[in-house]
Amino acid sequence: MGRIWGSLKTVAGFFGAIALTQFGANTSAIAADTVVVRLGLFTESISLAELQKAAKTGELSGSLQSYTKGLSEEQRRFFLGALGMNIPMNVVTLDKLINTQIGTTILNDFATALARKDKAGVQALRAGLVLGSTAPQGLSILSFIAAYPSKRLEIDLPKAFVVAGNLNTAFWRTQQFMLAIAPQLDPITAHPRTPQIAFPFDPSQPGNAQVKILNLSLNDQKRDRKIPVDIYWSTAATPDKPVIVFSHGFGSVRTDLRYLAEHLASHGYVVAALEHPGSNEANANLAFQGKTRVMKPQEFLYRPQDISFVLDELEKLNQTANHPLQGKLATTNAMVVGYSFGGGTALALAGAELQLEHLKQRCKKNLTILSLGENMQCIAQELPENSYQLRDPRIKQAIALNPTTSLIFGETGLTKIQVPTLVLAGSADKTTPALTEQIVGFDKIPSPKWLVGILGSTHLSVKDPSTTLDQIGQPNTPISGGEVVGEKAADVRKYVKAIALAFAAQMTPEAKNYAIFLTPDYAQFASTAAFPFHLITQIPPDAMAVVKEFVDK
Repeated sequence: MGRIWGSLKTVAGFFGAIALTQFGANTSAIAADTVVVRLGLFTESISLAELQKAAKTGELSGSLQSYTKGLSEEQRRFFLGALGMNIPMNVVTLDKLINTQIGTTILNDFATALARKDKAGVQALRAGLVLGSTAPQGLSILSFIAAYPSKRLEIDLPKAFVVAGNLNTAFWRTQQFMLAIAPQLDPITAHPRTPQIAFPFDPSQPGNAQVKILNLSLNDQKRDRKIPVDIYWSTAATPDKPVIVFSHGFGSVRTDLRYLAEHLASHGYVVAALEHPGSNEANANLAFQGKTRVMKPQEFLYRPQDISFVLDELEKLNQTANHPLQGKLATTNAMVVGYSFGGGTALALAGAELQLEHLKQRCKKNLTILSLGENMQCIAQELPENSYQLRDPRIKQAIALNPTTSLIFGETGLTKIQVPTLVLAGSADKTTPALTEQIVGFDKIPSPKWLVGILGSTHLSVKDPSTTLDQIGQPNTPISGGEVVGEKAADVRKYVKAIALAFAAQMTPEAKNYAIFLTPDYAQFASTAAFPFHLITQIPPDAMAVVKEFVDK
């Protein structure tokens, strides 16, 4: 997800961070210097100066020691980290974000935790955020406290706990589900059991072909969309193998799966990694500067159309005399690979129908309990119609890595998928929680299908290390953070390379040679102590009963 969307949720997360560490915030823009927490008839006060000192020194001193003595060491670190967390966002951008439909809904949710007689909680929160963002270091909990436009801001602690406890409900339900389902999964240890079958080769290893990259700048004049595309290819490419098209995540870039593109190309596949101009990093940067929206609702329609347009253009190259790709592109026999928001794009191209009636109702209230992925889907509520069909018949297979599915496809949209589909889920994914975004949706997808579950994998684990930030010092909140990336996630990317290659090979004469890698046995064999892998083709009825138990809560 892009940093703009993350920033909006982090603004909301400020309040949850304080509540989760048993603190509330209160001050005045006039001269207030005290934080007040109310619990029934009792109140506790903490000076703003003490909070500022704690943020600066990283130590809890004075009255803070007595207030925090009941916290665990982890909770203390979380509290100090929350105090020091800044969002370097200019006031214009922040003002636009919190005045959107979604931003206002989130503020309404958090205003329920404020003890105010004038019922002006939303206005006060908005003013505190806007004024706080004008501080030299940017918006932080401390600058918000200092800017809050009242003599006293009182936090109703029980209500704050309710709000904070509901943050990203889907993620916490996923964790509960994983604990409940654990007895039904094969135990995986640091020494995986010996597989019952032998594996003929290692599909995670690169092929023999030398990978080349062709950079294209395409222009869809009908839709006024300029689409950069990187073509990964080699002289070993033949029309016996499908063209593979990559769709990146929200606010990301076309290189977010570069390692996978290079791997597939080394085995003779042609991979086209495109950039969606209305939901890429460049657009996010403009939104960060207050120059455009975070994303327009039409992007849900334009993204699949971008891929269809790229396939049209590749076919032109396929027929261009003396072009290096002439005769090598099977554009009518294509596979799509999508990550995160791109995963939803891939499923739409595979035939999943956008069904927005329920989404439009759900997105009108209580957005604080939603994940980043769910909130992003809520942007689609502005689309005029209630259903859209964006399938491209040239797409013959689809891979969706950590996709968004819970709201955008409604109750039956995923049942309309018409091609073999592989879905990957990470148990520690806070952005697109596995239970609601992948597991529930997978049950609706027609066979043939595969569900890959990676225990311990986070949302960014599958991304190319060049596109993930260093996580050291990043706050770990109920909404985001705690990402396992880079070298720590190397095992995840190695397995993704193996199964993606095996899946693509199912569209070639080599299908039988690679089918063995799309089995539970290979998932078991490839598992590591840090990342146990599971692969199934159907969710057993007893497991689905557990799924429904947690989803219906």
